[in-house]
Amino acid sequence: MRPERIRRFFRIILPLLYQANLLDQGWLPVYFLGTEYEKILMPPRVHLSAADSFHVMAKPIGPVCNLDCTYCYYLEKEKLFPKGENFRMKPEVLESYIRQYIESQNSPEITFAWQGGEPTLLGVEYFQKVVELEKKYAGGRRVHNALQTNGTKLDREWCRFFREHGFLVGLSLDGPRSLHDTYRVDKGGKPTFERVMHGLSLLKKHRVDFNTLTVINASNVKHALKVYDFLRETGSGFLQFIPLVERQPTGPNAPLAPPPEDGQPAMPVTRWSVPAEAYGDFLITIFDQWVRRDVGKVFVQLFDVSLGIWSGAGAGLCVFQEDCGRALAIEHNGDLFSCDHFVYPKYHLGNILNASLGDLVNSERQTAFGQAKSRLLPKYCRECDVRFACNGECPKHRFIKTPDGEEGLNYLCPAYKKFFRHVDPLMKRMTALLHSGRAPAEIMRLIRE
Repeated sequence: MRPERIRRFFRIILPLLYQANLLDQGWLPVYFLGTEYEKILMPPRVHLSAADSFHVMAKPIGPVCNLDCTYCYYLEKEKLFPKGENFRMKPEVLESYIRQYIESQNSPEITFAWQGGEPTLLGVEYFQKVVELEKKYAGGRRVHNALQTNGTKLDREWCRFFREHGFLVGLSLDGPRSLHDTYRVDKGGKPTFERVMHGLSLLKKHRVDFNTLTVINASNVKHALKVYDFLRETGSGFLQFIPLVERQPTGPNAPLAPPPEDGQPAMPVTRWSVPAEAYGDFLITIFDQWVRRDVGKVFVQLFDVSLGIWSGAGAGLCVFQEDCGRALAIEHNGDLFSCDHFVYPKYHLGNILNASLGDLVNSERQTAFGQAKSRLLPKYCRECDVRFACNGECPKHRFIKTPDGEEGLNYLCPAYKKFFRHVDPLMKRMTALLHSGRAPAEIMRLIRE
């Protein structure tokens, strides 16, 4: 991997991958570059207070998508809005959001993240307007963009646009054909793998920076190395694995179960949700391959986050932080919600056309939402030996009981216990390398000796 790409990774891509402006947590002072062990010095740290630093996931087309993935939790959000709703973010909402988001960030570099639904359905012209508005309000600061897509609508025009304006593209890809097509189908129930791979080939042809987002589900979790090796071979140097955990609806026509609350009846997970123990095995299998062969060549989000935690730099991902609430979601009409996974009426904070974005983000209500992550952590978790790394993970997944019967244990607890305990010895060794001014990629040689 070229030095200039590594520098771009730290300056732009890593914060985008982690979907949060968390510069106050700090970054590693050096990293690794393949087998050459070349040290890449970090740019100067930007210190932001927790009150200043936040991130918003923008949904400019709401939940509208050209696919009908079996496991998608966001398609049903259409029911939150009136029948016949136009799910295209209007010009006045778009401009207000871009202006307020830039004004609210106390940083020399601003990152926008665009998701859906499927944002490419808006057309290239829409995002040309986005770039124009960003330039209008940037005030001399650098603005970056990340866009998450299913890849089926990508063409030469899109890729030329992404390349020209430096967009980082997140591509949803669940593994090779048989695994990807298990759940990722279009409105007619037809497979999408061929269309996604065509989009991927165009991204590579036009030298667009991209990463892959892979939803780990009941099917592909059984094929860890098959998934990992396939993603490596596609040319994805930056991998995100997202565990699929959704609970079944309460009735035949009801939506998927909302985030857990006191007094809520126990509801089993959907058939496509990843089994917790199996997810831990999946991560361990890939880590054991990565740490012996690919450190500094392939960047796996969870492994990078783990190294940051062990080295004292802090968690670069909201789910592993002690508190949350600094990564929000904005819908097409300007409605702001506490989190992308909490887009429910109870977690609606207000509308940016009627209130300041910064005021909503820093409101008492949102602060309480974020602090509840640590405040409601069960005793079983507080006394756990890997709490420093896990912190109870995402509150959305805290719907089972601890062994002693306390509510609020994370469904994925067995996975993270198994994974964090497994990686602990090698994370300590990589941290020692890092703190001695050496490249953590040396771990590959040390393991072989």
